Amino acid sequence: MNQRTKPSPARTASPAPERTRSAGAVTARTGVGDRFSSWLDHHREMWKESWVRFFASPMSSSMTALVIAIALALPAALQLGLTNFQKAVAGWDGQPQISVFLHKRAKESAVTSFADDLRGDPLVAEVTYISPEQALAEFQQSSGLGDALLGMDSNPLPAVLLVRPRSSESTSLEALATQLRESALTDSVVLDMAWVQRLANLTALGRRMSLGLAFLLALGVLLVVVNSIRLHIENRRDEILVVKLVGATDAFVRRPFLYTGLVYGLVGGLVAWLLVSIGVWMLAGPVSGLANLYGSGFRLDGPGFTYLVGLAGGAALLGLTGAWLAVARHISAIQPR
Repeated sequence: MNQRTKPSPARTASPAPERTRSAGAVTARTGVGDRFSSWLDHHREMWKESWVRFFASPMSSSMTALVIAIALALPAALQLGLTNFQKAVAGWDGQPQISVFLHKRAKESAVTSFADDLRGDPLVAEVTYISPEQALAEFQQSSGLGDALLGMDSNPLPAVLLVRPRSSESTSLEALATQLRESALTDSVVLDMAWVQRLANLTALGRRMSLGLAFLLALGVLLVVVNSIRLHIENRRDEILVVKLVGATDAFVRRPFLYTGLVYGLVGGLVAWLLVSIGVWMLAGPVSGLANLYGSGFRLDGPGFTYLVGLAGGAALLGLTGAWLAVARHISAIQPR
């Protein structure tokens, strides 16, 4: 009887266990917080690097910033001048006035009654009575002919009613002037409307000129920044090709150039504010002396904190926009082959 041989241990050994890890590279997963922190760190690094590059070439950087500053200082100075002009004429610009010259023979009681009736008129906002003595005293003070007028036998000036209407419309003013001329106490009526219209038109013209100049010079600032950033891109073309070869995105590549344009605009805005401040400081003395000669306490208002924020912020935005226009056109054209 044949005996069955037992299987050898080698044949009965269990199969080798499978590997729990697959061969090859292991993909690392990055969380949202890490990516945001990396993005923020890169922005911070590019902001610092932009200032380093700005001061690394002080001559070219200063020239670019100075061109931006001059372009922004011109419309800013014009706007500030309009603001000071409106302040100088505050209280009487846009407020027409009717001067009613009364007859010399008009009795004071009749004049007082006439003034009271006008104050009750719905078309009239205010009535001011100036007696002949007050008119003569004001004329002596303003004309500088006080000694010459003292030798006159009688006062040649009549009593005057200064009527301030409620409405500035031409039709209402003409109707009120016609009503005043019909009074028996009235010698003549002068409607001070022409200078009000000229002043309003002059102010509107100044505003439009300021806006037009600001638009043209802002366009010039954009062109200056675009040209400067284009030169920066050309100088760093090899560096851009290398970082794109290792997988850098266009957003990563254009970030330093955007911050460079931002720095150019910010410095230009600060210098523009400084230029306007120096100009106001130089003109403050002569303007104050001229105002004192006319008996006015007018003083020039300089560019305060609002102007500083407006110029710096607007210039930084223009610099950023110009840089974006430059990189949007040139960065995408630089591709590794």
